[in-house]
Amino acid sequence: MSEDRRARRHNETVQEILDTALEVMAEEGAAGLSLSEVARRMGLRPPSLYQYFPSRMAIYDALFERGWRQQVEIAERYRDRLADDPAGAISAAPQAVFSWVLANPVLAQLLFWRPVPGFEPSARAYAPAVRLVELTREALGAAVDAGQLAPGAATDDGVALYSVLWAGVISQQLSNEPAAPPGQGRFTRLMPAVLDMFFTYYAPKDEVRHDQNLHRRGTPAAD
Repeated sequence: MSEDRRARRHNETVQEILDTALEVMAEEGAAGLSLSEVARRMGLRPPSLYQYFPSRMAIYDALFERGWRQQVEIAERYRDRLADDPAGAISAAPQAVFSWVLANPVLAQLLFWRPVPGFEPSARAYAPAVRLVELTREALGAAVDAGQLAPGAATDDGVALYSVLWAGVISQQLSNEPAAPPGQGRFTRLMPAVLDMFFTYYAPKDEVRHDQNLHRRGTPAAD
């Protein structure tokens, strides 16, 4: 067997293990993953499974990386819109993320919550999450350059606030109505209003007014 074919077979088996692990987690809870159950469903002996993943935590780590890579892929799809309408891309991306959440509820729990005691993602698994922050900053910066947002929106606090808002909506929806269609859930239907709050908070006119007030306070009164 050629090296390329071996590598392909290895990767296919890895992905099958991860898919099976998600099936088990969907039935037993995110923290209820059992390697022996994964092996049983795949028709493998547990020692064979350990050739691919040495522990439960290694599987969680690979799933965490998979999930954030898929989030990055969603964000990348909206980069082409930044040149024409950054604000539109910034508002549309969270809706696409929630569609992904509905299709991947167990994986979303691993990303947005911490349902597995003792699990800490490795640097490799966490790297796509860091990349997503970079893409978010790029998008917010494009909106600043287009005059749609004040400069503060692209700072660390602005990026964090944007992430907290849309991820918070998703978290509330997962907690209360995980099966509701996009835009129809009690919380996700509020996503446009939540994003409007962000744009209002970082509206350019607010930034100008704030600077003008600082200028007036620092200007000595005329005699």
